Amino acid sequence: MNVRHLCRIAMICLLSMTSACAQAGFTLINVPSRLGDMDEIAGVAYGTEQSQQLNIYRPAGSEGQNLDVIVFFYGGRWTFGDKDDYRFVGKTFTDRNFIVVIPDVRKYPAVRFPVFVQDGAKALAWVHDNIARYHGNPARIHVAGHSSGAHIGALLATDARYLADEGKDRSSVIQDFAGLAGPYAFTPDEPDLQDMFGPPGNYPTMQATTFIDGRQPPMLLLHGDADNTVRLSNLEKLVARIRATGGEVQAEIYRNIGHVGIASALSWFNPTGVPVVDDVAKFFRLPGQHAGK
Repeated sequence: MNVRHLCRIAMICLLSMTSACAQAGFTLINVPSRLGDMDEIAGVAYGTEQSQQLNIYRPAGSEGQNLDVIVFFYGGRWTFGDKDDYRFVGKTFTDRNFIVVIPDVRKYPAVRFPVFVQDGAKALAWVHDNIARYHGNPARIHVAGHSSGAHIGALLATDARYLADEGKDRSSVIQDFAGLAGPYAFTPDEPDLQDMFGPPGNYPTMQATTFIDGRQPPMLLLHGDADNTVRLSNLEKLVARIRATGGEVQAEIYRNIGHVGIASALSWFNPTGVPVVDDVAKFFRLPGQHAGK
């Protein structure tokens, strides 16, 4: 059985949404990431809590370089997920000469909003202070995320208070942001989400659209038109608000792509064939993105 066939099985498992099969899917889809040239520094603490750890992936032989850095927040409905499952994201972007940092954050029901966003800010602050020791450029930190991870990343990019609480200026830390299928402007309508983000008077503070003022970092927002998990209206509302305030945003809507499909496009296998990696890498390398934030 070849690796490509194993990855087909992996994607079937991930789409099944059962925890045991999904874990098997992650194991299979990460097989190719162990075959190439990539250094992994795993389990680095950015805080004192057990979940406040991150993995760093860098191209082999990167000594003496000053590479762009991607901090990637994975999805999982703010309740599940593990940094080790996303090694394939590290491999995809180290192959393009980025350093990739994948943090864990604390999750519901152990914590409620905004703790997981605060953890994201703490992880970003750690990266800004320490990534030069791993051959990364602290002036070129790009934030990316999928689903609930895109929600966390978007709030870090829009609500400057999170990084300010870590003693950081958002404009000095976040170069730009790429969000995949993020719930940027939703209102909780299920009991666990209402408990996670409530009371209702608190909802505006968990919506990225609340904080758009035209000064936030440039954004690339990607979504699939067949996404039945996170509505496309989240992208549309955020894009409209950014454009109304004179901010910088690019949007791409992929035809016939669903919620898991856009994330699977971050793997080398990319069963959907959509150019998510090309689009993200190109955006992060555009000249002059940092100016005027």
